Amino acid sequence: MKIPGPDHPITITAADKRWRAQFQGHVIADSAEALVLQEASYPPVIYFPRADVSMSYVSRTERTTHCPYKGDASYYTVLMDGHFAENAVWSYEQPFPAMAGISGYIAFYPDKVEVFPMGEAPDTGAPVGSGASSTDVDQIVQHTDSGSGASQREHWPANVETPNVDENPR
Repeated sequence: MKIPGPDHPITITAADKRWRAQFQGHVIADSAEALVLQEASYPPVIYFPRADVSMSYVSRTERTTHCPYKGDASYYTVLMDGHFAENAVWSYEQPFPAMAGISGYIAFYPDKVEVFPMGEAPDTGAPVGSGASSTDVDQIVQHTDSGSGASQREHWPANVETPNVDENPR
């Protein structure tokens, strides 16, 4: 086990934006609690809390790797709508003490899964002239059921009044 230092710095910081991971046009991770791991001169890696990842679309594989700074990584394959990305996801489930901050977090290979900060989302695929923007789509996604039976954000205020059923019986 090696400890990060001046010769090989590693920092873990809270992301300053909401991040999303998308596979085959479907959002599989969405988090305002993501972490940014910056290791030496490598590109930064976004780690998503496992609770913010749709784990029903990933399955663990036999692949493992070892990092002398972080520990042993486990890998997962993403499968959705008949498409898959083998070993596209990894997690340090029991990282070394210096990297304990990424325990319970998952990362995606950006060449296999689109990982982007909100406001820089890929094309929504909405027809030209439809008026739908990535901001509109984001607002709708955040106010829909997260799978737990509850909205991911507080409900929008009603935009219509409840009709009085006794006034116009038919």
